[in-house]
Amino acid sequence: MSDRIILRAGEALVAGGPPNTASEPEVIIGELDGPVGTALATLTGDQVVGHSRVFALLNTDIMVRPVTLCVSKVSVTENKYTSILMGTVQYAIANGVLDAVRAGYIPKEKANDLGIICSVWLSPGVIQDQNIDHKALFDIQRRGMTEAIRKAMTNEPSIDWLLENQDKIVHKYYQMGLDGKI
Repeated sequence: MSDRIILRAGEALVAGGPPNTASEPEVIIGELDGPVGTALATLTGDQVVGHSRVFALLNTDIMVRPVTLCVSKVSVTENKYTSILMGTVQYAIANGVLDAVRAGYIPKEKANDLGIICSVWLSPGVIQDQNIDHKALFDIQRRGMTEAIRKAMTNEPSIDWLLENQDKIVHKYYQMGLDGKI
């Protein structure tokens, strides 16, 4: 069995904080000399209006390892949204990556060989929220990123768990549709 990490995928939802702070990252992790590296390079050079791609930074000029590309799931059109996404959330994602390395989810010795693509969701409600709690937003986004990486690297949920629980789980928004709330 190879020690190579070709492509792992994971997601997490962390909610329960103040309004507009929920985190729902989706990550792809893999070797830079494989399909993830090709995708990361392609996405970096193929910017799309409203969906900027930026590296996860601790601060200007301090990129984390593994190299992590943040891609917005929501069209970015407002300066306030951009500032929060490319500030508090970007910083939280960078810290979540380092937390995942520290926890051993990502092998430290592979930090320069792996790349991460993170699809980032930030509630559009932050635009109207005059009292956004940046500390709570940071903490929740950080935990979400670490958890998405953990799940990707441990292949969770397992296929056995999914098959066992498939008929017990109903998607929240599907249920809201059935209930006439959408």
